[in-house]
Amino acid sequence: MKLRVNGREHEVAADPKTPLLYVLRNDLGLKGTRFGCGTGHCGACTVLMDGKASQSCDTPLWSAEGKDITTIEGLGSRERPHPLQQAFLDEQAAQCGYCINGIMMSAAALLSQKKTFTREEIAAALDRHLCRCGTHVRILKAIERAARQS
Repeated sequence: MKLRVNGREHEVAADPKTPLLYVLRNDLGLKGTRFGCGTGHCGACTVLMDGKASQSCDTPLWSAEGKDITTIEGLGSRERPHPLQQAFLDEQAAQCGYCINGIMMSAAALLSQKKTFTREEIAAALDRHLCRCGTHVRILKAIERAARQS
């Protein structure tokens, strides 16, 4: 199967029913997409598919073919971080870092739709994400900061 991930074409030899998450991590070495629950409920595995937030743990590989997939590694780089990544750093919005990559991907999808929104709209966009660190207020501030800067 052919996949377009982070702007690059990849050919992978995997069963079409394989979860996209496994191919991203195991075949393409993109470890930023995390395995959490494996059932699409926690959000740790969130990637963008054609600009929309999607849980890769319950997305079969066949449904990702022909779509533009972006992982946290494709959002920005160490040298040129995406405004969202920089805002998360500036606001110190992560503690353990396990859920943050998925949260950032959902926030990136939100930012691509519009530039101004309420805290309630941000919270709704992040509703599928489970985070136990307690940095929720800083996460909201980081997303608001990124919206102002982009």
